[in-house]
Amino acid sequence: MNTNFKSLCAVATLAALLFASFSDEFAQKARAVFNKNKDAVVTVQLVVKSKLSMQGSPSRSSESRQEVTGAVVDPSGLAVVSLSSIDPGQMMQNLTSGDRIKMESELADLKILLPNGDEVPCEVLLRDNDLDLAFIKPKTKPQTPMSALDLAQAGAAEIGDPIVAINRLGNAAGRAHSIAAERISAIVQRPRLFYVPDANMTTSSLGCPCFTLDGKLLGVMVLRATKGASSAGSFSTQNPNYTGIILPTADVQKIARQVPAGGKESGEAPK
Repeated sequence: MNTNFKSLCAVATLAALLFASFSDEFAQKARAVFNKNKDAVVTVQLVVKSKLSMQGSPSRSSESRQEVTGAVVDPSGLAVVSLSSIDPGQMMQNLTSGDRIKMESELADLKILLPNGDEVPCEVLLRDNDLDLAFIKPKTKPQTPMSALDLAQAGAAEIGDPIVAINRLGNAAGRAHSIAAERISAIVQRPRLFYVPDANMTTSSLGCPCFTLDGKLLGVMVLRATKGASSAGSFSTQNPNYTGIILPTADVQKIARQVPAGGKESGEAPK
């Protein structure tokens, strides 16, 4: 065995050991973040009534039951979700141009599902279409305070940084909590700061809270769209006119402070 080959083997072995060490360290930190925050990540169940109209065709009405991920941000049960995930009509309006296609949607039922199986009826208190946020809250005060994320503990990330996202799986998977390890692929500064994860986004991951490895809340996954830039039939994960982003915690906290204390929806968040 020549010297060069021995050196190459040594380098490869060292690289493998370093990678294994990094993987173990990441797993340990990710588990710590997961265990500390998972109870504040909830399943939100909703019934949506929709009416779809297309130019030259009769309108069609439908009703669907859906489950999305929400993040509780106050022990009273106040939770944040992606507006797109609970209001498909608004999402369609954002993505389409002209009058060729129109969707109207209405929330017929809204509940937070607790780990013990209890269903907590909720209502929407505030919507922010620009940031794709909606805040919901139980109609009656929970008997015991709910686990909540601390919006005051905001994190920051750089390009390439690993982050941890916590989601709730669907009914087929027992609505278990799940974890996603991602990296920041881009940071957009204007017109406002937001982070772009490197993983492909899906509707089911909207509303997930994302954390830095030191346990601080980086933000919440929402949908960002270029208004009126798409046409019917063009919705796909490769469409350049919309993308999943991580909205920074500071923006979430700013809108959360505008939630009305009286328990009645105030409509769109003030700008």
